[in-house]
Amino acid sequence: MAAFPVRGLVEVLALAAVYLVAARVALSLAAEQSHICPVWLPSGVALGGLLLLGVSRWPAVALGAGAVAYAMGVTPGVGLSVVLGSTLEAVLPALLFQRMGGARELHRVRDVVWLGAGAGLGALLGSGLGTLGLVLGGVVPSAQWGASGWLWWMADLLGMLLVTPVLLLRRPRRMARSWEALLLTALTVMVCVGVFAFPRPGSGAAHAMTFLLFPLMAWAALGFGQRGAALSSLSIALAAIAGTARELGPFFTVDLPHRGLVVLQLFIGITALTGLLLAAARAERRQAVELLELLATTVRAVHEGVLICEVRESGGLHTVFVNEALCSLVGRRREELVGAAPGELLASADGGDRQRLLEALREERSLRAEVVLTRPDGTRVWSEMQLSPVRANGQAVTHFVATHRDVTATKELQARLVAAERVAAVGTLAAGVGHEINNPLAYLALNLEAARRNLAAEGAQAPSGVRDALSSVRGAQEGAERIRLIVRDLQVFSREDAPERGLVDLNALVPPAVRVVLHALRSRARLVEDFGPVPRVMGSEARLGQVLLNLLVNALQAIPEGDPGRHEVRVRTRTDASGHARVEVEDTGGGIPPDVLPRIFDPFFTTKGNDEGTGLGLAICQQIVRTHGGELSVHSVPGQGATFTLLLPPAPVQSAGSPPSLHAVVSGEEASPELSGPETAASGRRGRVLIVDDEPRLAQSMRLLLEPTHEVVTVTRGEDALAKVAAGESFDVVLCDLQMPGMDGIAVYRWLQQEAPALASRMVFISGGASSPEARAFVETVALRVLEKPVRPDVLLSTVEAVLEGSAPKLAVGGTRRGQAR
Repeated sequence: MAAFPVRGLVEVLALAAVYLVAARVALSLAAEQSHICPVWLPSGVALGGLLLLGVSRWPAVALGAGAVAYAMGVTPGVGLSVVLGSTLEAVLPALLFQRMGGARELHRVRDVVWLGAGAGLGALLGSGLGTLGLVLGGVVPSAQWGASGWLWWMADLLGMLLVTPVLLLRRPRRMARSWEALLLTALTVMVCVGVFAFPRPGSGAAHAMTFLLFPLMAWAALGFGQRGAALSSLSIALAAIAGTARELGPFFTVDLPHRGLVVLQLFIGITALTGLLLAAARAERRQAVELLELLATTVRAVHEGVLICEVRESGGLHTVFVNEALCSLVGRRREELVGAAPGELLASADGGDRQRLLEALREERSLRAEVVLTRPDGTRVWSEMQLSPVRANGQAVTHFVATHRDVTATKELQARLVAAERVAAVGTLAAGVGHEINNPLAYLALNLEAARRNLAAEGAQAPSGVRDALSSVRGAQEGAERIRLIVRDLQVFSREDAPERGLVDLNALVPPAVRVVLHALRSRARLVEDFGPVPRVMGSEARLGQVLLNLLVNALQAIPEGDPGRHEVRVRTRTDASGHARVEVEDTGGGIPPDVLPRIFDPFFTTKGNDEGTGLGLAICQQIVRTHGGELSVHSVPGQGATFTLLLPPAPVQSAGSPPSLHAVVSGEEASPELSGPETAASGRRGRVLIVDDEPRLAQSMRLLLEPTHEVVTVTRGEDALAKVAAGESFDVVLCDLQMPGMDGIAVYRWLQQEAPALASRMVFISGGASSPEARAFVETVALRVLEKPVRPDVLLSTVEAVLEGSAPKLAVGGTRRGQAR
């Protein structure tokens, strides 16, 4: 703590000593036989010292001013006024400069203005007190108070304008242009010598040469900043004062020396102030340029695209700047974008976003929106755009700045999620519709079969009316079978919640996909199915079915309506030379243009209208195929159609005992029941069958079908079935619905396992709706038969016969497979 007063005292004494030295120099430059100084250098030393060391060092100014007054031999009263005025003229501008936030580097015009204003006010106060003391002390006549005050004020003001900036200069750094500084110094010295050393006093040549100093001052200020301006101003001022003091140069006049002194002061003041202002303006401009360069570099380096457009007088927009990120985003060079209208980047079909953008531009407001940008190759890029107006000085909008962030991947993900949710919703709807259709369809098919058997029992001698009724029943059976296939295909191709994999027979997977599109295809082309031997593949039947269905839809959309005889869609299956399963979907449409072909599998790329596609179908197909280890490719010749080729690796196990796929089982059942040959031969054993189904009509239909050869008992609740078993009734076969209200088929099976395990092994489950995860897991683990509703009569009869004979249960009976209980 004791070190601070010592340091302060040293600084006060040092500043006072410098003040005295500056006073000696100033007095040495005074006119001969006079103490009148054009520039009072100590005033600049005092202000500079207080700005550097702090206003608290004001005693140094008072001490230095008192020493100067004592040395000049003035009276105590005059000395006191001089000391007071000198001290206040340094303290006041120092406080004002600090209060207004001035920077000692003087790198702003406002810093120079506040320094000049403070110096003017301080010099006015100091000169007023000083001249008042001189008048009161009798040193200066009262009639000369005004002239003396002017000279004093100008001398102190110039001292602060010349010396203070020099003192505020920081330690000089190594000059990068030293040769230029030497040249400027040499020229300034030459001109000063020529103007203030040799010409006769008041000569016209000297006045003319004086103007040469202004460009040199401007050179120093603009080329070397405040350092050049301060040193150059001080050098020129000292040269002018020295020459005038020795009665040389353009500012000395023999007849009116005081008038020449005033002109000299004005010349020095204008030169110094001009230099300081030019240097400050140059520093501000350099800072602005550096900031602009930094902003430009930052904008160029950001990952988001930036576009700046200028608003023309006509109201149109003119692009003036784009960064590299935007050029990469839209696939164009900067030269192509600068000068063009920014609206050309928007997709032409993006009417809604274009309208909102035009409204925002017209209303001169900000806008945040997702827009679609186009590339030269026709591809589209989704961009999140932030549009902001730029106002000049808070007035009219002169520019708009638009930032673009590529959100194509996000939009693709959103579209995939929407597509997945839509397919899941369709799957849920299809499962529900299938459940509602399958139950009535089941007892419809069973009742038709019962009617057919009764009518066929009369043989060939039946009356014509009976034969006609039999024909009608058979037609109804064909219609019921067709309904069953349609419902099953709908469930297969809309099932989104079945990612499980198994062995898939592609030859059996194609016909259901064909049946879905056949109605729409008939008006466009004929269908040719060319099946060859193809290995089974390991995969998801539902996913691969979606791929085939999508390829068939693309093929039919490529063919115009109206001439089905000329066009065809061919589905070909083969085994590739590499052993892979190969499926080709070929059409005779217009083909795919060469510029479109490389992007045919890109997300969101489509040549169809908004009502026909989103550009995700083939992209999703490619993704599905690749997740199966395969590849989807395309070959096309414009005008000759296109061929999509699906290659899938064969499953590692191709044994005959492998579980057959859904369509492999059903393919053997495509014929109508009456075309299957004679009725299933009975084993000759009459069994007792328990039917458990919450649908009374379905239970009754199965009873009517089985009663001619078996004894049948029907119940509609699982609890009733268990009650009969618990009461001691015996059964050979149990046909049980898998899902029922209350006690379902799973609960019935588990109770029988505990109480009647022999009967539990002779259970057959019947499923006709979307199963729960628990039901699906149960079917995966239990080794029992599962019949899919609507159960075909011949399948139901043969299944009951098989259970009575004690044969091992087949994995998929009646058109379903393990793990797909519905």
